[in-house]
Amino acid sequence: MTPPLPDPRAQTQIQTSAVRGFLRLAGGFFWQEKSARLLAFGLVALTLLQIVIQIRFNLWNRDFFNALENRDRADFVWQMTLFIGFAIASMVTAVYQLYVKQLTQLRWRQWLTEKLLQDWMSDARHYQLEKAGDADNPDQRIAEDARLSTEMAVEFATGLFNAVVMLCAFIGILWTISGPLKLVLLGQPIEIPGYMVWAALFYAVVGSTLTYLVGKPMVGLNFRRASREADFRFGLVRARESSEGIALIGGEADERRGLLGLLSRTADAVRDLMKSQRRLMWLTSAYGMLTYVFPTIVAAPSYFSGAITLGGLMQIGSAFGSVQSSLNWFVDNFPRLAEWRSSVERLLTFREALGQVEATVADPQQPTILRTVEPLGQKPEVMSFRDVQVAFANGSVVIAEASAEIHAGERVLIKGESGTGKSTLFRAFAGVWPWGSGEIRMPPREATMFMPQRPYLPLGSLRAALAYPLGADSVSDEVAGAALDQVGLLRLTEKLDVEDRWDQVLSLGEQQRLAFARMLIQKPRWIFMDEATAALDEGNQDAMMRLVVDGLPGSALISIGHRPGLDAFHDRTLTLHHGPEGARLTMRARRQIKLRRIRDRLPRLRRRRTPPVMERV
Repeated sequence: MTPPLPDPRAQTQIQTSAVRGFLRLAGGFFWQEKSARLLAFGLVALTLLQIVIQIRFNLWNRDFFNALENRDRADFVWQMTLFIGFAIASMVTAVYQLYVKQLTQLRWRQWLTEKLLQDWMSDARHYQLEKAGDADNPDQRIAEDARLSTEMAVEFATGLFNAVVMLCAFIGILWTISGPLKLVLLGQPIEIPGYMVWAALFYAVVGSTLTYLVGKPMVGLNFRRASREADFRFGLVRARESSEGIALIGGEADERRGLLGLLSRTADAVRDLMKSQRRLMWLTSAYGMLTYVFPTIVAAPSYFSGAITLGGLMQIGSAFGSVQSSLNWFVDNFPRLAEWRSSVERLLTFREALGQVEATVADPQQPTILRTVEPLGQKPEVMSFRDVQVAFANGSVVIAEASAEIHAGERVLIKGESGTGKSTLFRAFAGVWPWGSGEIRMPPREATMFMPQRPYLPLGSLRAALAYPLGADSVSDEVAGAALDQVGLLRLTEKLDVEDRWDQVLSLGEQQRLAFARMLIQKPRWIFMDEATAALDEGNQDAMMRLVVDGLPGSALISIGHRPGLDAFHDRTLTLHHGPEGARLTMRARRQIKLRRIRDRLPRLRRRRTPPVMERV
């Protein structure tokens, strides 16, 4: 027998918030989808049909044992014939009931997962959640918790409906066939009508109450175990994705200690849950064993007095089992209800965290950066930012003030010391960093491309990586081959349709060159780079930047970088300087850049005038 849960009233109080929250999150599946309502109707109809068959089986149970008691061969053969028919009907109904239930679970999970993905993977919410949200491991919540919550919800709804209908059906049967119990108490005769019903109620209430008291801690323990399991899995994935760095630095021992620490925390959580389950198992095991004999013991006096036949005794036992099973539905499903509640709470906290991020961005009372994107076709195209202050999610300021205006076709370099917020400003331009204040005016989204230091290469073919975020069919062999040739990756043209983990197959330098090939294919009018050449040597950096200047002469370029030689490919430089209240942006024009280069070259010119013999000394 599976472990338990409390009586309905206590359980309702525990689960109310989880049930309401889950229905708000996922209940729209049944209101919005016609197919969902049809599946639910089919599941209810098949469940009712199965209950009708069970009621008929209960009557058959009485007739079958009466035939045995009366040694009636003809009636025995007839009852066996009926049994075969009922068994076939029950099997067919059970098979299709299972199929419809599983189809409902699958469709509901797909609907909920699509809804969560829509909320998570839009408007940079996934990125902002990582920086400011409280919901860890969103991948597990979307994949695992969405599956568990929907599958178990269908299981519980079906089981509860079945239990209620079975209770209504068999409680009347049990009341009728059990008859009254006549007792003499203190010399007074007492008659208890339908005494087996009261016995079943008493048995279920005692079991439910004890189960609730013993198993109550399991809800929190299930939640903690799921969180620890997710942390351990995340640590393993992170170690796999960072295997090269770990191997090069020789950090296996330290990484192993960290993973073993996560495993130890996971084991502690599982161990605590095991202790709670062990305590519960003592109760449910004894409770389940007693169930086999309890109805027979209670009904035995009536049988021995001759008030009921053997068939009646068997029918009472069967009806009592059905009533007791219905009343003990919470008892039997308590551990799974605790697991379901923990999954639902993880989904609700995930959705709440997304809502908080969304509210922060949308709330006019919150200090956020106002970012507007110009519609496509508006002339002239300008990128500007005015009085922009960039902060972290906790409110601390990283850039105190930044203002500039960049026109179409301009090439601007943004420099600064480490920690001045260059990359954070880049994210604010992209619209993924809302924390701060000020205004940013961006050119049309269709005309822009952002190139971070580590390019994103999606799962799939190399052609899909070149076309991203457009479809792979948008890039022909000729166009892809020409772009790869320009960036020095001609050898990859034979692998355009090979599906692989290209972010692991290619080195970071090759990935950066692939990003330049993507840029040459898509030809954006506005290019934003954040250390997009950091993994390239100076020769390859110059070659890639020359491709931008010569291949897209009319495109504007806004670069963030510190590598020497980048100045030559830009018209002006904006520099972020540290300040007591945050970094501030200053501007230097192209003429100033040229003067600085001349000053930088003077020491080399002086060294060239030195006699060769002195150089060797």
